[in-house]
Amino acid sequence: MEFGYFTMPSHPPERGLKAGHDWDLEVMRWLDDLGYSEAWVGEHHTAPWEPHPAPDLLIAQALLQTKRIRLGPGGFLLPYHHPAELANRIAMLDHLSAGRLNFGVAASGLPSDWAMFHVDGMSGANREMTREALDIILRLWNDPPPFDIAGKYWQVTKPDTMFGSLKHHIRPLQRPHPPIGVAGLSKGSDTLKLAGERGYLPMSLNLNPAYVASHWEAVEIGAARTGRTANRADWRLVREVFVADTDAEAWRRSVGGMMGRMMREYFLPLLSNFGFLDYLKHDPDVPDSDVTVEYCAKHNWLIGSPETVAEKIAAIHHDLGGFGSMLVFGFDYSENPGVWHESLTRIMREVAPRLAHLPASPMLQPA
Repeated sequence: MEFGYFTMPSHPPERGLKAGHDWDLEVMRWLDDLGYSEAWVGEHHTAPWEPHPAPDLLIAQALLQTKRIRLGPGGFLLPYHHPAELANRIAMLDHLSAGRLNFGVAASGLPSDWAMFHVDGMSGANREMTREALDIILRLWNDPPPFDIAGKYWQVTKPDTMFGSLKHHIRPLQRPHPPIGVAGLSKGSDTLKLAGERGYLPMSLNLNPAYVASHWEAVEIGAARTGRTANRADWRLVREVFVADTDAEAWRRSVGGMMGRMMREYFLPLLSNFGFLDYLKHDPDVPDSDVTVEYCAKHNWLIGSPETVAEKIAAIHHDLGGFGSMLVFGFDYSENPGVWHESLTRIMREVAPRLAHLPASPMLQPA
């Protein structure tokens, strides 16, 4: 099992944009030093608690300050980018990364972002735009010119050589392209079906473990459409993780720290407004009013001593039938950085070794 990191990035609204950015860079340096395999950075435009509109800016700086960790947007919101422009930016970033870039894509789920960019997310246009944009990007990277694409949302031409020297020439370093990751939230996620169809890296966002089981079913449904065999080693789970000396201390630092504050002030009210609290329930009969920070800490978060957290991850691994990577959900502990650094350190030094024996697909292993 690998350990990575997923950050929205999350910062409290009073945190300055540069201060939040600098915190994220510091954490990226820690992750690299500690041996985390990868880190993914989200994109949002109208969420003060998720304030980074350009993950590639953070990634470009982090690449200069790290040596081994793979970095990538988690993901670029494709409805808000012209695919030809983004294809060139990602290809250039792949070269700057010396092949350490992952390419995460997403359809966008914030109505306020839809409104800003005039995208009809209620009808599913955002998902259509994501598929169309990704198809265009891949064709620009891999298909020879000339060709014209007259899509529903974008028109793109890859011209033949003009005036003897002008031509499309910007292609990724990694061939045929950087690894592509897609994140899913809803039950039976269409986005995760796309991952299965095309062999992309599926990422399940931080939900109740019982709910996440439907995500692998979606990946397998998508894989069956194209005759692929889905590989559980590719599956990433994003979860809130906090490790301390004791269960009580981990509870105090998480529920009583920035994890608890972000959930209490932003994430839980947002999911409630969307009607998504069911995603966090271990039992559908649980009233919405019972889904509190403390409830999530008890039923969903992976917090406690190293022994406790390892046991919780092993139980999820068993119940889901296996997965390849646990992505630690990122929080802004810049006011108390030592406890976050300690937790990230103990995950790699004390939790990961306890789980090193777990295969990606335990149900396929001989007894």
